[in-house]
Amino acid sequence: MAQFNYQTARFMTSAPTLAHCPPDEGAEVAFAGRSNAGKSSAINTLTRQKALARTSRTPGRTQLINLFSLGDDTTRRLVDLPGYGYAKVPEEVKREWQRHLAEYLRARQSLKGVVLVMDVRHPLTEFDQTLLGWADEQEMPVHILLTKSDKLKSGAAKSALQQVRTRLREWEDLVSIQLFSSLKREGVDEASRRLDGWLDGPE
Repeated sequence: MAQFNYQTARFMTSAPTLAHCPPDEGAEVAFAGRSNAGKSSAINTLTRQKALARTSRTPGRTQLINLFSLGDDTTRRLVDLPGYGYAKVPEEVKREWQRHLAEYLRARQSLKGVVLVMDVRHPLTEFDQTLLGWADEQEMPVHILLTKSDKLKSGAAKSALQQVRTRLREWEDLVSIQLFSSLKREGVDEASRRLDGWLDGPE
């Protein structure tokens, strides 16, 4: 299996809708997650870059589909999807973003897998479960990062991991789960191997 150098990731473009995304070819992995679950921080940690994906104290700043190439190879991409669950965004706007998100997950042929980012202290929100349902419809593999694991003691973090695994047992053929900490860079190698497998797979 090929090992990709995620440090070479660079910004390609921002797209308001699926129609504005780059050509649907090659292979890409998308990152999804609730606002303030640590999605942008996870992308920055995996790519060893401080500001590739924008982080903000104001949840919901990522309102576009942001695409990153691996170096000059535009056929291998990481995708930062709009965060969901913003408190200060009108309901109509939330529904519009949700519609575009569903369309992307259902129609994008080059999408090989989704990294679903959840705060280990607040996993499996309503929208997390909705996204898992979409993935199940498409038989799309999902790798869950239970982020901010440094906020819990080791035993509590492992217990949370096991609880999520138990709740998702019916999806174990599509879903894999791990603990992740951007602060302590824990879980980076495991997550990178999952990305390698998806990006190196058949196009």
